[in-house]
Amino acid sequence: MTTDPTTTSATTVSRDADPLLDATDRRILRELDRVPRATVAHLAERLNLARGTVQARIRRLYDGVLLPETTKVPAAAVGRPLRAFVTAEIDQARFEGLIDEIARIPEVVGCLGISGESDLQIEVIAVDADDVYRITQALMECRGIRRTSTAIVLRELLGRRMHQLL
Repeated sequence: MTTDPTTTSATTVSRDADPLLDATDRRILRELDRVPRATVAHLAERLNLARGTVQARIRRLYDGVLLPETTKVPAAAVGRPLRAFVTAEIDQARFEGLIDEIARIPEVVGCLGISGESDLQIEVIAVDADDVYRITQALMECRGIRRTSTAIVLRELLGRRMHQLL
């Protein structure tokens, strides 16, 4: 009996359709969280897996689970020890091109579309309060931004974490 590879039964789930991680993926991710620069050889030895298995899993994880690699540099290391979150209310009719304008402000290190009274949450880093003011003025010059509100980070009490969910 032959089967048609283009059809699937109700019990067959595509790997692309299932965003959940299996136990091996979670083991690899926990070890990478513990040792972010771990080599494939280290992971294979530590987790008692074949190198090829680890390499294939990591490749697949980068195709949809792991965030792209980036250099994580503390803001203070680039001379900007002050961190602030700017929420912005925008004119939805003028949204086209807004994010490109925001991205041209070097001190903007992140921007999220949010629900609630504001439309955007923009993370900025600055030298001091006067610099935050300058940056918010630059944001106000971006097309479509109607109003902003700024909160300065006094201390990071709990950084971004995922290990407890793996």
